[in-house]
Amino acid sequence: MGESVKCQGCGRRLTAAKSVAAGRGRACRAKVRAAAAVVAETVKPELVAKAVELIADGGLVRVRPTVFQSASSDGTRVYRTAPQGCTCPAGVRGKYLCYHRVAAAIALAA
Repeated sequence: MGESVKCQGCGRRLTAAKSVAAGRGRACRAKVRAAAAVVAETVKPELVAKAVELIADGGLVRVRPTVFQSASSDGTRVYRTAPQGCTCPAGVRGKYLCYHRVAAAIALAA
């Protein structure tokens, strides 16, 4: 028997092929979509779309209760991310909201 895959959202074992591929179960994917819809009311749609893609691709990994590691868009760098800040170039400058922070906010709301 192969290695079991756990949901990135709730930690339950995943068995459905679609869930295993997404890294989240059906219910947790629905929670991410719902949280993204709420965040979309206050954030640019492009940022929400990139944030949801980051979560779906498994590029956002929780390392503490409210802190995540997030991958760069090309996958070559990893940043420390929370809804309040990010170590990516845009986050360090602080002038613009980065999609890593949006992804962290969505993940915490889900």
